[in-house]
This record gives sequence, C-alpha cells and structure tokens, in this order.
Amino acid sequence: MIIKVLGPGCAKCATLERRTREAVDALGVGATIEKVDDYPTIVGYGVTATPALVVDEKVVVSGRVPTAAWIRDVLRHRAPGARHDGP
Repeated sequence: MIIKVLGPGCAKCATLERRTREAVDALGVGATIEKVDDYPTIVGYGVTATPALVVDEKVVVSGRVPTAAWIRDVLRHRAPGARHDGP
C-alpha cells in the first residue's frame, strides 16, 4: 500500500502524517508513507484544499485532518491482512 500525505508542510499536514503512521502501525499493514509538498503534483490529484490523504493513488480525504480511528477504518478496508482488533 502506498500512502501519500499532500500538503505544504504545515502543522495540519504533520498531524495528518502522524495519525496516518499511528493507524498503519495499529493495523500492522505494510505501507509506504510519502510526504508530497510539490504544488503541481498536489493539484494533479485534483486537491484544492490541504492537507490531503491519498491511498493507492485515490484521494480519500482533503481539506481536513481526520481522527486516527477514521484513518484506521479507511486503511482497514483497503489493506488485505489488516488486523481487525484494537481501537
């Protein structure tokens, strides 16, 4: 699974990245997490409000920082072999 956190590097972007890493760790899935701050690349995803989260090239959230639980739920449904126990 390839996960991208899109944004210019603001505090909200850092929070989204931290929560995403927590969710990946909690689920025990293999994932690569990339930070993308290149404006043309961000716009190329159709994102007009950051931060945004992209999972396997699909934008799953934009313009807000969801909870770690919300991110876990999204990743759980996209990752084969994800643990379904825990918070």
